[in-house]
Amino acid sequence: MDGIAAWEQRWRPFERDQSLALDVDLAARAIDELVERLHDNYPFFHPDYAGQMLKPPHPVALAAYLAAARINPNNHALDGGPATAALEREVVAQIAAMFGYHEHLGHLTSSGTIANLEALWVASRLAPGKVIAFSAEAHYTHARMCALLGVETSVIPVDARGRLDVAALLDSPDVARIGAVVVTAGTTATGAVDPIHEIVPVARERSWRVHCDAAYGGFFSLLASEPEARMDPAPWRAIASCDSVVVDPHKHGLQPYGCGCVIFRDPAVGALYKHDSPYTYFSSNELHLGEISLECSRAGAAAAALWVTLRCLPLLPSEGLGAVLLRCRRAALGATSAARKGLALVPVVEPELDIVTLAPGPLAGVKASVVSQRSEQLFERAASDPQEPVYLAKWRVPKTFGRLAMPGLIWDGEDCTVLRSVLMKPEHEQSAAAVIARLERLSSL
Repeated sequence: MDGIAAWEQRWRPFERDQSLALDVDLAARAIDELVERLHDNYPFFHPDYAGQMLKPPHPVALAAYLAAARINPNNHALDGGPATAALEREVVAQIAAMFGYHEHLGHLTSSGTIANLEALWVASRLAPGKVIAFSAEAHYTHARMCALLGVETSVIPVDARGRLDVAALLDSPDVARIGAVVVTAGTTATGAVDPIHEIVPVARERSWRVHCDAAYGGFFSLLASEPEARMDPAPWRAIASCDSVVVDPHKHGLQPYGCGCVIFRDPAVGALYKHDSPYTYFSSNELHLGEISLECSRAGAAAAALWVTLRCLPLLPSEGLGAVLLRCRRAALGATSAARKGLALVPVVEPELDIVTLAPGPLAGVKASVVSQRSEQLFERAASDPQEPVYLAKWRVPKTFGRLAMPGLIWDGEDCTVLRSVLMKPEHEQSAAAVIARLERLSSL
């Protein structure tokens, strides 16, 4: 902040208007009250929180965000934030290279949802009147965004691991009308990775556009070829052949909310954004998607925070961000292994990233409603344990998927509730086995 203050001194001094003045005691009381209100949160920072996709950003990202936010640049146009616009181009180029894009056109967004909306909008413009297909385990907002765009959809069944079923895609009654297919690299429920390497050739034969929703899992592409990560590299390599890809730096990129990113393989799609607003204009001969994205105002501070983070934790497989992700991956593998050795918990889906799904066993010959009840009880016991609370999440498995993932279950309802744990903090590697042991103990009560 001293550096920003020194920058401000380059201009003539002026008196701050008194309408902005605050009583110091009032401001202090307001901040104190805020901090007290913020205590009404789960401990997202702690490894005992292993529920939803939540964790604090890296401190260096916060520092960078704060420094840039003092200036408050707007990356909608180059003259709204020249420095942060340049930083944005640099970080987007790094992410594009991570996915194997040699050419690209991309920018940061306020969220993965908006990034996906933009990719689907482009797909709908390039294939008007066509259907957009995605799996039953794709993020629920794809259907919502297609409805917003007025685009028909085709929901494709998944296999026993939650991945889009290619045979079902080809057998879909909508197959002749498909214009684009969404593949997911890390579903929200289980972290499942669709067989992108199988879908891309099918799409090319039929002139379909392929969009990859890697909002959650995208940064795991750094580990795809690392033997210790035990990941199939084929789907991740195929992202380079997708027409567009989305990733959320505010998840595994250690950024504060909100920071999403959309990247297109063909820069020519920029022509779709043409506008003639008299007050927002092109200020560079170089096509800069920040000036022509679906969003207008976008925080330049987000670009600054991501740029500094990637300077400190570069996109490398065995160091930097890759080293962080490998610990999360090992946590999921370790937790699943520990659950299999015990008697109380049954892994529902083999983890492909760092998300673990567990059902209180046994399952064979047991009603889905009974498993749901066990899950609810264990969820409550874990969170309310006075000595060592564990904060998990719940997942309602739909019957169509559950029959594949939990074949021995008796389905007396349309879904079955199981436990879901997102081990997205590197500290989870050291605590995963202990968390499973605590859940085992609570299951016996």
